[in-house]
Amino acid sequence: MKNFLDQDFLLQTKTAQRLYHEFASHQPIIDYHCHLPPDQIADDINFKNITQIWLYGDHYKWRAMRANGVNEAYITGNKTDEEKFTAWAATVPYTLRNPLYHWTHLELQRYFGINELLSPASAQKIYAQCNEKLQSPEFSIRNILKSKNVEVVGTTDDPLDNLSYHQKLKQDAFSVKVLPAYRPDKAMNADDIAGLNKYIDQLEAVANVSISNIDEYLSALKARHDYFAENGCKLSDHGLEQIYAEDYTDAEIAAIFTKIRSNEVLLPLEILKFKSAMLYYFAIWDHEKGWVQQFHLGALRNNNARALANLGPDTGWDSIGDFAQGRALSKFLNRLDTTNQLAKTIIYNLNPADNELFATMVGNYNDGSVAGKMQFGSAWWFLDQKDGMIKQMNALSNMGLLSRLVGMLTDSRSFMSFPRHEYFRRLLCNLLGDDIENGELPNDIEWTGKIVSDICYFNAKNYFNF
Repeated sequence: MKNFLDQDFLLQTKTAQRLYHEFASHQPIIDYHCHLPPDQIADDINFKNITQIWLYGDHYKWRAMRANGVNEAYITGNKTDEEKFTAWAATVPYTLRNPLYHWTHLELQRYFGINELLSPASAQKIYAQCNEKLQSPEFSIRNILKSKNVEVVGTTDDPLDNLSYHQKLKQDAFSVKVLPAYRPDKAMNADDIAGLNKYIDQLEAVANVSISNIDEYLSALKARHDYFAENGCKLSDHGLEQIYAEDYTDAEIAAIFTKIRSNEVLLPLEILKFKSAMLYYFAIWDHEKGWVQQFHLGALRNNNARALANLGPDTGWDSIGDFAQGRALSKFLNRLDTTNQLAKTIIYNLNPADNELFATMVGNYNDGSVAGKMQFGSAWWFLDQKDGMIKQMNALSNMGLLSRLVGMLTDSRSFMSFPRHEYFRRLLCNLLGDDIENGELPNDIEWTGKIVSDICYFNAKNYFNF
């Protein structure tokens, strides 16, 4: 029987172990999409305790605690940080077979050198050990990033952001590249007219322009796109239920924008047309600059209306959706490809029932200009766990080229999430190791090892021009 979380964790064959230890484990981390706050990196803060770095904002853990019967006061409420940590420690033993059990103990090992299992019996001791280490200089945020061999961090930023923290990091010549990504979802959210108008008003102030028509709106957003590029941005990102690709005319979009600025109610079709137009404009700008565009598709958000009212969005009330993805995605990509204005693209799927759909869709628009131009992105959110990662890699292997995948990303708000790259790398090596030992792949360790190194690091390095 193997020991839990030993050096060969998840590596079930000698070949898998060799692939991981020789070709994967030492590769730098390019975390090209996450939600880490750049201000905390720029200010190089030390978190006061393990709760603040580990539990604040982590809705994965919050959902598990709620499922375990923990009162909200110990999750997002007014209990002390120590009480919240103790509540999490009491939940952990009940997370067996949930990825949180692996991640929790992997993070305690990799960051703090703690091999003891977290439970009510060990909670006080582990809380004190972690808190003591977190106060040391080696646990400042910048030193954490360097100690985890992170080479690039790609944050997620609204077009209104002045990017001052990214500028500070560049001025400081911080060895880890911290680059912004342009995420204009609020700029196209015609479902909320009041919120959209408030956003447009804020854009007027940031861009120092007046916005009364669609041309002025697009000009202001394009100026922000240019500003992001000046500050090192090479990626955009969207978090959408599905791609929008309704037919529209420029005159229709102009009329719809006038209605928006007049606070008039839009028809459902007008909302779809406006979103479709905005998404197209953003894609054109990305292509002009040689950026990579990312689309995270399929989340059904804010399901619990009572919780949304009390706690707000992004607090753990989302789920996998079952949206029809294929036809609109094809139409959107095809329109851009027809005029040769399709940027390098990563599409992330949240519904595992659509894995093969996404894997085959990206294959329709590879044109030979760039290896892996169209990417079926790594498993994300509810799927960035053992089963989800394996299913994504299998679908990509069967329908495309796993060898050209740009690897894993954390998509996280926590500085404790970098072992997810290790988790992915171990699963990748185990998958290939199994195939070699089963005689399904040749026993060519050097070539397979090169593929492993590419997926873990070099593919992303080249694809994003980092």
